[in-house]
Amino acid sequence: MLTVVLAWLAALAVCVAAVLFGQSTRAAPRRRSAVGRVGLFLSLSGPWLSVLAAAAAAALTDGWLVAAAAGACGVVLTCAAGFLLSPR
Repeated sequence: MLTVVLAWLAALAVCVAAVLFGQSTRAAPRRRSAVGRVGLFLSLSGPWLSVLAAAAAAALTDGWLVAAAAGACGVVLTCAAGFLLSPR
């Protein structure tokens, strides 16, 4: 039980770090392309949506530890995708 709690706390910590990293994609208000808007959405909202999807999968499958690890990986992937798609 303690391992599962620590795994979810680590997944949430990764999520918060990714959201703070995603804040760097915000720049001065300017017109963005469609790809830039997708990148900004992934950078700001993607990590939270990944954690929510992992929690929903854990609730459905009762695999809380595996879902926490998958959620952390999902957060990193969405953060990387948002960074690559967002204009710099």
